[in-house]
Parts: sequence; C-alpha cells; structure tokens
Amino acid sequence: MKKNILFVVSSASVIGPNNRATGNLLTEVAHPYQTFKAQGYNIDVFSVAGGDAPIDMVELEDQMNQAFLNGEGAIAFKNTQSIDKIDVTKYDAVFVPGGLAPVVDMPDDPIVQKILADMYDQGGVVSAVCHGPVALINVKLSDGSYLINGKHVTGFSKAEEEHYAKVDVPFELEDALIDRGGKYSAAAEWQAHIVTDGRLVTGQNPASATGVAESVINLLEPVQA
Repeated sequence: MKKNILFVVSSASVIGPNNRATGNLLTEVAHPYQTFKAQGYNIDVFSVAGGDAPIDMVELEDQMNQAFLNGEGAIAFKNTQSIDKIDVTKYDAVFVPGGLAPVVDMPDDPIVQKILADMYDQGGVVSAVCHGPVALINVKLSDGSYLINGKHVTGFSKAEEEHYAKVDVPFELEDALIDRGGKYSAAAEWQAHIVTDGRLVTGQNPASATGVAESVINLLEPVQA
C-alpha cells in the first residue's frame, strides 16, 4: 500500500530586523519531495497560511531541484491549502523543511504543534531538516511531555548560523532544542548529519535533506528479516 506523506511548510517570505528575503529552502523541499516521489508515495503540501508557499531559490543548477521545479512539486507549493484543513489520520509521516522561513511562523503556531503531536501520538513518523526542527521545540504530546525531551535530535548548528543568519534569527535553534531536553548533536559545518530516534527524524542542514527522507522511508518500509 502506498504511504502518504504530509509536508507542513512555512508561509513566511521575510525574516529579521532587516527584512531578509527567505522562504522554504529549495534543496530541503525538492530533495525530500523527489525522494518520496521516487518511492511511489503520495505527497500533500500544506502551508501555515495556505496559497503560494514561498521557496528560497538556491542551488538552481542541482538536477533534483530542477526536476522538482519542472514537475508537480512546484505546482503543489503554489497551490497549498492551509494547515487548518489537515486530517492527520490520513498520513503516515509528516515532514517540515527548513530555510529561515519556519523560524518566523512555526514555533508558536498551535496548529503546527497539534499536527506534529497528533502524528507522533498516532504512531506516525515526524521529520524535519535544518531550521525545520524549530517547529518541534514547543510540541507537547498527549501525556504533557515535550516531544523532543530526552530524544536525540539535530538541526542547524550555532557554528553554521554564525556565518549564515545570526543577525536575522531571534534565537539559536541548537540552544532551543537543548533547552527542551533534546540530546543535540552536530557534524562539521555543512556536512550531512541525520539523527533517527524512534519515530523522530531530524537533519542538520541542506546536505542532510535527502538522508532525512531516506530515513523516513526506512521507518515506513522496515526490512523484513
């Protein structure tokens, strides 16, 4: 049976005191989307506000990014429904891409928090990459505990943020994950690093995007002994 993947993405196009242009980072959108598509999965894209979900167009020469931009993925991002229309019970996994955008509209959004909590509570897979794990920091499960408390996690590191967007973000993601009880780890700057803890999958940076999707697939399609 085909698996159903839910993309929950940001609607923000600017961030910070200088109104830096941003969006959902192309590589972190396209690589997982194309990886899930190649597996034969159904993919639905919902954004915080609905409508055209902004994409931060980086690495345009990348072949997987081009396949996404020239295919159904880009169309899906231009025509999203808002997250209040989501029926979580229809999906096997949720994925939150990065880019700076989710820092703006996800950490304190109660609907985002409920989607992620409900997915985890129903036995589904919760995944995010780069700045995407910002959506996890305030998520509480049905037992009142923080989803990431005591779990191994990663996300965009302080070392990476120092040379990327430190002046634009209101807090360091690495610190926020640790403050919520996450057991944070990171690789060298811009190197792929994917952490799976049970049904929670997180990736550190753009180089980790494909690996996050592959790890989700491994959880949904366990190898039979």
